[in-house]
Amino acid sequence: MSWVWTDVFSHPLWAVSTVIFGLLFRSQQRGSWDTRACLVQLKGKTTIVTGANTGIGKFIALDFARRGARVIMACRSEARGSAALQEIRKRSGNANVHLRLVDTSSLASVRAFVEGILREEKELHILVNNAGASGLPGDITSDGLEVSFATNHVGPFLLTNLLLDLLKRSAPARIVNVSSVNHWRGVVDFSHFKGENLAYTMDSVYNHTKLHNIICTNELARRLQGTGG
Repeated sequence: MSWVWTDVFSHPLWAVSTVIFGLLFRSQQRGSWDTRACLVQLKGKTTIVTGANTGIGKFIALDFARRGARVIMACRSEARGSAALQEIRKRSGNANVHLRLVDTSSLASVRAFVEGILREEKELHILVNNAGASGLPGDITSDGLEVSFATNHVGPFLLTNLLLDLLKRSAPARIVNVSSVNHWRGVVDFSHFKGENLAYTMDSVYNHTKLHNIICTNELARRLQGTGG
């Protein structure tokens, strides 16, 4: 039996699902939000945003730049990162925005990135772990890790811990880990880190990684309580 994409969109279930999704989305809204209405400035603050060349990361980097921060855009692609860098500098009027390369799926890349930061930066006030990916095909990295777990969790986990002393010395400082509402669909199974017992369906692997983000963020917050971090 053959079918085409238009069959999906014309199906009654599609219309019903669209209405339900729209209602749920509206119920979660709390009114309009304009970042420019917030008067908090970040002059004199150094920030790092991973995955800053697109999506949420780019929006955060732009907002930090508009507030006067020193922004370090940590990106995997030099070409895409450079394009985003020029755009953010132009739109924010802030020239203190810089590109540094890192691939969070590679522990060697993370270590090299951190070595550069510790060599160049005296302070770090905000770290935003935003870089991540969904829908990646199953693969094992050179470190022996499942690629989604390496990219979304292990790499950012290592990056955070290697920068922790600098963040503490710069207190008050903040660490922001971007997760997903779908973390509740995830499960904890440490064999997943090696690509074992995984079902690559409906982005289930992504959900598992986001659950680990939440768990480790909660534990880190407990350990840093009272430190200003």
